[in-house]
Amino acid sequence: MNDFEDIFGGSRVLAILRGLPPGPAVALANRVWDAGVDLIEVPIQTAEAVDSLRAVVAAGRERGRRAGAGTVITPAQVAAAADAGAQYTVAPGLDLTVLAASLAAGLPHLPGVGTGSEVQHAWAAGCRWQKAFPAAALGPGWLSAMRGPFPGVRFVATGGLTVAGAPEFLVAGARVVALGSALADPDQLPRLAELLR
Repeated sequence: MNDFEDIFGGSRVLAILRGLPPGPAVALANRVWDAGVDLIEVPIQTAEAVDSLRAVVAAGRERGRRAGAGTVITPAQVAAAADAGAQYTVAPGLDLTVLAASLAAGLPHLPGVGTGSEVQHAWAAGCRWQKAFPAAALGPGWLSAMRGPFPGVRFVATGGLTVAGAPEFLVAGARVVALGSALADPDQLPRLAELLR
C-alpha cells in the first residue's frame, strides 16, 4: 500500500477541486497538472462529486498523476472513494472509525487536526501525516508551535490559503500546502509556478 511519504514525495502543493461537475473538474485538473502540480483532491460530499472524482482519477491515470477523495467523514464515503479509484482519503477532522475504514480499504488517510490534543490522538493512531485545518484561521504560528512537541508530524496546511500566502506556511513547517478556492481565481493559477519553485 502506498503511504503519504510515497504519495506526496517532494510535492509542495495539493490542489483541491471542489463542487465541479466531471467535465469542468477534469479540465481544471489538466490545467493544474500542466502548471506542475502533481496532487489533486476531489471532495465527495455528494453523489455527483463522486462522479467527478471518478473522472479525475481516470484522467490522472492517463497522465501518471494521483487523485484522492476529500471531505471523507463516513465509512460509506470511504467505500465510495475506493470504488471511484481514489488513492487516498482526506477528512476535515479526526474520526478513528473513518481512519480504520480507509486503511482497511487500502487507502492512506489524512485526518484534520486543529489542536495539540488532536495532533497527539492522530499520532497515537499512527497518522504521521496530518491536515492542519483550517490553516488560514490557525495561522503559520500554529504550525511553528506544533513542530516543537511533535517534530515527527508532517503537516498539510489546508483551508483558506492563497497562492501569495502559502509560502508563509511552508516556512513555518508545512510539508504541503493545499489550495482550493484560490484555483477558481484566474489570476492565481499562473502564479502556481512561483510557489512550486
